[in-house]
Amino acid sequence: MVNLVYILASVLFIFGLKMLGSAETAKKGNLVSAIGMLIAVVVTLLDQNIVDYTWILIGITLGTVIGATAALRVKMTAMPEMVAIFNGFGGIASLLVGSSEYLVSDSSFSILIPIYLTVVIGGITFTGSFIAYSKLSGVITGNPILYKGQQWVNAILVLILLYLGIEMVASQDWLLVEDWQLISSIIALAFLLGVLLVMPIGGADMPVVIALLNSYSGLAACAAGFVIQNNVLIVAGALVGASGLILTNIMCKAMNRSLANVLFSGFGSVAASSSSSEEQGEVRPITTEDAFLILEAASSVAIVPGYGMAVAQAQHAVRELGELLEANGTDVQYVIHPVAGRMPGHMNVLLAEANVSYDQLNEPDDVNPIIETIGVCIVIGANDVVNPAARDNPESPIYGMPIIEVDRAVTTFVLKRSMASGFAGIENPLFFKTNTRMLFGDAKDSITALVSEFKS
Repeated sequence: MVNLVYILASVLFIFGLKMLGSAETAKKGNLVSAIGMLIAVVVTLLDQNIVDYTWILIGITLGTVIGATAALRVKMTAMPEMVAIFNGFGGIASLLVGSSEYLVSDSSFSILIPIYLTVVIGGITFTGSFIAYSKLSGVITGNPILYKGQQWVNAILVLILLYLGIEMVASQDWLLVEDWQLISSIIALAFLLGVLLVMPIGGADMPVVIALLNSYSGLAACAAGFVIQNNVLIVAGALVGASGLILTNIMCKAMNRSLANVLFSGFGSVAASSSSSEEQGEVRPITTEDAFLILEAASSVAIVPGYGMAVAQAQHAVRELGELLEANGTDVQYVIHPVAGRMPGHMNVLLAEANVSYDQLNEPDDVNPIIETIGVCIVIGANDVVNPAARDNPESPIYGMPIIEVDRAVTTFVLKRSMASGFAGIENPLFFKTNTRMLFGDAKDSITALVSEFKS
């Protein structure tokens, strides 16, 4: 009976995951998966003949309070940080399962391997996720932190971990005699490796890192399922691990970079700009009033959101502007780059929150072929994903990265607070194009002012 219920829960996981692939069904898919997990947890607790539920109830209560508080209070701008840190919680949960099983049970050879994998992957996920959280939240610098011989240090740590894994599985007691000494050493090294693996990664690559750490948390959970011989945990962990790896691959393709390049290149450590603003050309500011006149006459408008929109909390004002443009007879669409924002789907989530129609959301490949026919492209806080250097400058660190080619539109408005470079620290020639107009100021204030012009 229990296995039948587990099969039902697994089916709900799969259907929920499939529904997450579409913006229209993502909310329902999340609910379906959550119901599947609830069923699995309840059945597992009832099946284990637990005598005392006191600590379990305390844990459920604390988890519910923390989770609900975080979900209700988190700002949309801080969503990437929350996702990153929750990946870490998943990793540490798996680590605790594996380490406790190792210490309290007489584990067989077949169980020792998944215990080792659970502890190592869980430990790396935990500290790596906290470093990612710290970079995204500004607690530490978003720039890569590099030092001489870094890869050699990481390689030595991996070799030591492999040696300790052999000692654990073979039970040879070559170096560490006591079980607690061995497991503590593995945990400590896994924690350290998680820190050292994420510290060299620049903030511009955080969307890929978050996707990868999400995959790690799933793989750790899958290994934990083998440890405690729980089929539904194996299935759930495998689904998360596989989907995270697929998403990681998608993000890498979106930047035209390999995963190894993301993890080990130290992208963003050196200023990529080779020329000053004066050398690139003249910046052409525009007032809200002039921008309104151009938009009023435009037959088509493409809105390109970036992290600046999230920071300004401008998504609702953007949606209102889009509706006013449509009422004026303008064809309006939103173009979203896969790596815009600080996590996968960041811009999609923001626009969905503002009730922007899913039919209006487009990918760069859908718009670039016709972008020369678009009257106005409005770039809101995006930088690297619209940087023409990725297409035109072989010396640029982002050369070859697919971009939204807004520079080929009839007119492009760029909404920015200043001329500062984006998260990757790269100068953007778009700002100096003859068809580009810079609308300086807070994005929400600028959009709100345009809305007021349309309403007046």
